Amino acid sequence: MMITNTIANELAVNPKQVEAAVKLLDEGATVPFIARYRKEVTQGLDDTQLRTLEQRLTYLRDLEDRRQVIIKSISEQGKLTDELAAQIQQADNKTTLEDLYLPYKPRRRTKGQIAIEAGLEPLADALFNDPTLNPESTAETYVTADNGVADTKAALEGARYILMERFAEDAALLAKIRRYLNDNAHIRSRVVEGQETAAVKYSDYFDHSEKLANVPSHRALAMFRGRNESMLHIQLVADPGQEEAPGQTSHCEHLIAEHYNIRNQGRPADSWLAQVVQWTWKIKIALHMETELFGQLREKAEEEAINVFAKNLNDLLMAAPAGAKVTMGLDPGLRTGVKVAIVDATGKVVGTTTIFPHAPQNQWDKSQRTLANLCRQHKVELISIGNGTGSRETDKLVAEMLKANPELGAQKIMVSEAGASVYSASELASKELPGLDVSLRGAVSIARRLQDPLAELVKIEPKAIGVGQYQHDVSQSMLGKSLDQVIEDCVNAVGVDVNTASPALLSYVSGLNKTLAQNIVNFRDANGAFASRKDLKSVERLGPKAFEQAAGFLRIVNGTNPLDASAVHPEAYPVVDAIVNTAAVAVNDLIGNTDLLRKLNPEEFVSDAFGVPTVKDIFKELDKPGRDPRPEFKTAAFKEGVETIADLKPGMILEGVVSNVANFGAFVDVGVHQDGLVHISALTNKFISDPREVVKAGDIVKVKVLEVDTQRKRISFTMRMDDTPAPQAKGNKPGGKPAKSGAKPRASNNRGQGKPSSQGNSAMGNAFADAFAKAKQK
Repeated sequence: MMITNTIANELAVNPKQVEAAVKLLDEGATVPFIARYRKEVTQGLDDTQLRTLEQRLTYLRDLEDRRQVIIKSISEQGKLTDELAAQIQQADNKTTLEDLYLPYKPRRRTKGQIAIEAGLEPLADALFNDPTLNPESTAETYVTADNGVADTKAALEGARYILMERFAEDAALLAKIRRYLNDNAHIRSRVVEGQETAAVKYSDYFDHSEKLANVPSHRALAMFRGRNESMLHIQLVADPGQEEAPGQTSHCEHLIAEHYNIRNQGRPADSWLAQVVQWTWKIKIALHMETELFGQLREKAEEEAINVFAKNLNDLLMAAPAGAKVTMGLDPGLRTGVKVAIVDATGKVVGTTTIFPHAPQNQWDKSQRTLANLCRQHKVELISIGNGTGSRETDKLVAEMLKANPELGAQKIMVSEAGASVYSASELASKELPGLDVSLRGAVSIARRLQDPLAELVKIEPKAIGVGQYQHDVSQSMLGKSLDQVIEDCVNAVGVDVNTASPALLSYVSGLNKTLAQNIVNFRDANGAFASRKDLKSVERLGPKAFEQAAGFLRIVNGTNPLDASAVHPEAYPVVDAIVNTAAVAVNDLIGNTDLLRKLNPEEFVSDAFGVPTVKDIFKELDKPGRDPRPEFKTAAFKEGVETIADLKPGMILEGVVSNVANFGAFVDVGVHQDGLVHISALTNKFISDPREVVKAGDIVKVKVLEVDTQRKRISFTMRMDDTPAPQAKGNKPGGKPAKSGAKPRASNNRGQGKPSSQGNSAMGNAFADAFAKAKQK
């Protein structure tokens, strides 16, 4: 009940809603199923709320399990007091819980424990409780060779360690110091001596310091990567501004002294106690806090990076599909040729070849004839060109071919080929395309991802798609789980044609897994297309629970029951029967009949099993069955003659595709083999805190070129057409924010060398450097 109430408060919903959702999740229901088909049960919790609920439920249950382990451990030691038990029960996070457990945690023998065993705890207590005692004379009575205490120095050192460990394990004190550090501490990075040349990509962090609370995720991950590669030293600075003041007391020492009412009043033991405080901070707490706070910073940075990846992946998967059209896929290459694959409207491969229009073969005219003949033979409607090496040259080839053969009527589109090579070499590709050369499989993927990005991209490991931010530096298990949830939500939002879907796509349907997905395909191959959803019950190992979870998301087009092509769940077919009886028309005449449906009152069809929300959803689905939530298909037109970064000139206005979105701006592909950055400040004329308020991956946008650095392959764009490129002094490197029209021009600011790029995505790393430099200018 406590967990339920906690989540309810966080989501600002009724505890009964949370309780119902938790029950469904525990029974094996998926988030997409609950959000879509159990609205009455949860009183309308949406998929976003349910994902948060699921995440918090896992955390709080883990917290509760840990709480019980700690209580049991302390109880077995005979040290569990009512006050301590109450504090443990009230702990609402793992950090507080572990602070409380720290003094009782089993561990190796420490210097303080050894001192206690030597009988020095009364000495420590005496000096702590009465600073008027003389430390040396008081310690003399504790000198015993049998206990290993050779002299007063050893006795006082032992007593000191007893107090240090006691202080360092005080949960209330640690909370005070943690609050201070979270509010005031800085993270400081320095280049490792002798690594200046090797670490040039980290040059922005050679001598860098900033407030810990303000470090954005990409900078944090860059610094941690630099440390892991032994290029950077990183340390926590508790008292910024005091680094160059030797002998200055840390504020954290003041907090420790204040907490224990230790004051220097000239009493005999005051200086000894002051040393205890100093050593407690420097030896015990400082390193502990640095490790903890850096761990929290990294965790927060990873969460943000994973969130960025998840949002970009969602936008990419939900990009507009070109639809069921005969498509030619071209995987560009120079020396190795351009791989060609034609797929029919269902994605089936109907032809492949390789052409060599570029150097050194230079078979330009022959390649055009080959492409034209293939377009005629297969009635090609779309030509999908991968955006890798040789893409603009290949785009030019296709443009000339289409201009010379206008009767073909085909449309060319440049698409991202990220991950195509990964798919080509995968086990899935070898099963889907047996006997087809690996080099040609990429062309097939490029064609299919234009037809339906979602259906094709789910076959590729998300991390290979190239929309991540420092994706290789984050927890791979957390990243994998998050991306799987994104794919699951996207697949179930769109729905899946069970008679054409690949095992990879089916595996993400609610209630299914890889085994059941493969069993569906095996059944389909052996028995032909599914005629109705009921036939799914004959699939091996697909039991009632899996059917309940999956059926509403699986579509059967042109089956025996027209409702099987809709998102109406089979369990709700009786509701449709009631609607049909009331309307006195056949189901086929009811579907798509907007005027008739508007005349009916959804509340008339409410029952104990189905409430108003579900009945309204059924009405919407009957009005437009199988609606695709993805946008209408549109394409960007890359400017002719602008094929490389050298062709770009400040002031040019170009059309491009948003390839990636980070917290500091958006990357736009204008067809020059290098994405440019639109800084968040140049996305719109109004203030925004998140670039996704304006753009998302896959959007077609117009940009103006502000600055071009061909040497470092950096491009700065703006989406504010009244911005003017800033004049650039000779020898200066591009940088700075765009100048507003009418504003006084200013010279560009020098930028650092930047952070390391994400693997396979150099533009991301370059832009981190850009964003870092911009932040320093503020």
